[in-house]
This record gives sequence, structure tokens and C-alpha cells, in this order.
Amino acid sequence: MENVQAYPPAAAPSAYPPLATPVSVIGPQYCYPQPVDLAVVRKVLTITEGNFAVTDINGNIMFKIKGKFFSIHDRRLLTDAAGNPVCSLRHKIMTVHDRWQVFRGESTEEKDLIFTVKRSSMIQLKTKLHVFLPTNPKEDVCDFRVEGSWLERSCIIYSGESNTILAQMHKKHSVESVLLGKDKFMVTVYPNVDYAFVVALIAILDGINQDDDVDDDAKTSHHSMLIRLDEESEAANILLRFGTKRERKILPSINRTKLQFNPTIG
Repeated sequence: MENVQAYPPAAAPSAYPPLATPVSVIGPQYCYPQPVDLAVVRKVLTITEGNFAVTDINGNIMFKIKGKFFSIHDRRLLTDAAGNPVCSLRHKIMTVHDRWQVFRGESTEEKDLIFTVKRSSMIQLKTKLHVFLPTNPKEDVCDFRVEGSWLERSCIIYSGESNTILAQMHKKHSVESVLLGKDKFMVTVYPNVDYAFVVALIAILDGINQDDDVDDDAKTSHHSMLIRLDEESEAANILLRFGTKRERKILPSINRTKLQFNPTIG
């Protein structure tokens, strides 16, 4: 049976100084005066809903992500341990900078918008995201930013364009993770920082990574198909020119209808 807990246990004393002003984005109830260590567990062998869970250091469930990761609408729901909706994450398809919007509860209405996330640039070697609050409609300067490498499961969340760190994520290696097909990484949220907000950002990072994987697979598949068709085209044209009547007759229908005689071959 899963352990359920509303708030994380007190973390061990650390060198993380609390911020003068709490960073409350989703809600002040998620701001804790001590550092909060969270474990994010993702079942890498499945793409069904409920494959993303967040626990405290004692294994108590804190949050879950619900939503099909390759659905047409690409919408996910962050819930607390009891299944109550915290916020919904929506990917705006066909946007230049891969824009995501986060709303309160299960809403997708503009009046319930909490924050917006987008890539800082179209082409990136490492992930860099900018986060904007609704009070910043011009989006000239970001309110928060995320930098790191999803491949390495390492990233840092900063306040605006400053060097003030709000949270850090790093990979957790274990034999259990490999054997059970789980991807586990740790997140340290600094004192007085909204840890639900941090979890939502991690979920968006995961979503962007999933989209990149799908795009790469599609590009690879398309490239392989073009190579295969090109090889078939050349072989078919040779048969059309030099083959016997019987050989020409058994050409695949796709080649017979789409390929034309090429006098340069041979």
C-alpha cells in the first residue's frame, strides 16, 4: 500500500539559506521553511497514465502526474496524494518555442492561468526554459528560468535572470531502477520555495523530452523510408529498361505507378 502524506517531513539541516520572500506560485501551502527533498519516479517502460510519481525522502506519495503522454491534446494533470487536482499542464501545439501553460485545478481557462513555460530559443544543445507569470504579459524578461540537461537528469531552477537557485535536480542511480524499468531522480527544493511549482516544471521538462524523442524517431523513420524508396526506384528503373517482359510485369505496384523510366541509368 502506498504511503500518503500531505506535507514533507522536515529535512536535515543544510546550508541552503531561506529566501527573504517566499516564492509562492501555485500556493503558499507548498512553501516550507526547510529544504524539501523529493524523489521523482518515472516508469520508463510504459506510456500510460499514472507513470509519474513524486515522493518524499521516506517514500510517501506527494504528487502524481495523470495523462496520456502521447495524446493528441497533450494535457496532463498534477494531483496530490489523495488524487485532488493541483494544476493542469497543457502543451500548446504548433508554437515556435514549445509553449506550455499551467492552470489551476483541472481548468484550461485563461482566468485560471498560473504560469507559462517556453524554450528560450528554438535551437538548443542543452535545455533552457523561461517561465512567465500572468503579471508579465510582455515576456521581455523571465520570472524564472530552468537550465540543464534532461538526458543527464540534471537541472537548476533560478529566480529570473539572477543566480539565485530555487531548486536542483540530479539523477539517482540504483540497481532497482534498472531492473524495474524505472527512472528515478532527486529534486532538492530550497527553503520557502513552492515545491508544487517545482514539480510542475519537472513534469513539463519530461513532456518536452518526450516530444523531442517522438520528433527524433519520426525524422529517423522518414529518412530511412526515403533511402529505401530511392533504392527501390533505382532497381525498378533498371528493370524497366533492361529487364525481360516477365520481370517488368512483376514490379511492385507502387513502383509501377510512381516511378518513371530514367534513361540516365545504365
